[in-house]
Amino acid sequence: MIDIHSRYVVVDGVSTHYLEAGDSDAPTVALLHSGEFGAAAEISWEFTIPALAPHYHVIAPDWLGFGRTDKVYDFADARGRAYGHMQRFFEVLGIGEADFIGNSMGGSNLVRIIADPSPILPVRSAVLCSGGGFTPLTEARKVLLAYDCSTDAMRALLHAMLHDPRWGDDDAYVARRQELALLPGAFECASAPRLKRPEKKLKGGGRTEQGFGVPDNTAYERVEVPVLIIAGVNDPLRAPGYSEDLARRIPDNEHHVYEECGHCPNIEHAERFNADVLAFLSRIHGRA
Repeated sequence: MIDIHSRYVVVDGVSTHYLEAGDSDAPTVALLHSGEFGAAAEISWEFTIPALAPHYHVIAPDWLGFGRTDKVYDFADARGRAYGHMQRFFEVLGIGEADFIGNSMGGSNLVRIIADPSPILPVRSAVLCSGGGFTPLTEARKVLLAYDCSTDAMRALLHAMLHDPRWGDDDAYVARRQELALLPGAFECASAPRLKRPEKKLKGGGRTEQGFGVPDNTAYERVEVPVLIIAGVNDPLRAPGYSEDLARRIPDNEHHVYEECGHCPNIEHAERFNADVLAFLSRIHGRA
């Protein structure tokens, strides 16, 4: 039985929630959750932490504005504020190096950070789980953005995001998602990114919504750490073949695409995902 501890730490005045498991003397693995309504560490990583904790020290924080972390949103520099908060979180905890795993928003944020010439997180290696690459404004994405706090909308969100309909058909699972999505301030923070000025247009015409459909200018060729890329072949929130493009551009990577899998391989194919991650981490630490 793995003990998973729910903890809080104050980071520059922000009460920050995180999950912790495993031996603190073991190498640290940090888990960065996704960004849909109701997203949190306890949702993204409920099947991952028990698999990693017997071997590693696992830390899974809630992003600024998500889960049980304080609901703060910076309209002037949303991404910079969230990145800076996460940087300070690891500094406050005294974690100087870790293997990072990011799902969806967490993976996209992670790869942007490690592609920067001066990464702000102490990344030893990275796992991108449906993260990185161009994010089109697909019909499934529109379903996610249309979440209105109702149970039916959460059920539609899960059916749109995950390939297997059983997740959206499971009343108990939907209720767990709803509980987190309806925490005070959670809906407002998750909705804030789509509040755009009317004149916001794409170059060459057309409009964008919540940053989706915008060209991806990440310099993946600058990534200097080993990377594991895991994608679902049926991901409705990504362009077909996006992970192949990442694999061509990131210098040191391993690449897996799961059949019958949507946007969250860590949830839909947890056993295979955990095995691939553990094998990757074993090679990384054997290499080290």
